[in-house]
Amino acid sequence: MVCLGNICRSPLAEGILKYKAKNAGLNWIVESAGTGGYHTGEPPHRLSQKVAKLNGVDICDQRARLYKRNFIQEYDKIYVMDSENYNEIKRISGNLWDPSKVDLLLNELYPGENRNVQDPWYGAEPGYHEVYHLIDKACDNIIQKYGTKETV
Repeated sequence: MVCLGNICRSPLAEGILKYKAKNAGLNWIVESAGTGGYHTGEPPHRLSQKVAKLNGVDICDQRARLYKRNFIQEYDKIYVMDSENYNEIKRISGNLWDPSKVDLLLNELYPGENRNVQDPWYGAEPGYHEVYHLIDKACDNIIQKYGTKETV
């Protein structure tokens, strides 16, 4: 799961998908990163933590990290939160780029529409709730889509 700073959207996505995969009995490794190193080492945004906790998901122990070029090889699937993240992953990956591994998260809800998960960073708490619910629905679809496979 990838967003810009790895403190709002992608930590929520990591936490939600980990929680759902565990509850489904899936042995998945789910992690997140950011395309910008602005918050490396910091915990998720306080409102992301709050909204996750209100929904039974604890993301407090996560720490922001920077997306690395080799992640394209290390992970089976990389979901990005918006088209800018997609373009950055492509740029960072360079000659390792594999478009079959990378997709916008909301394409799991709205196939082929390339919708963005809006960044709640500059807004108030309700925006974090909206983002949580969108990501939650997308993660439900990921579990349904890949739940019988041991790769994601």
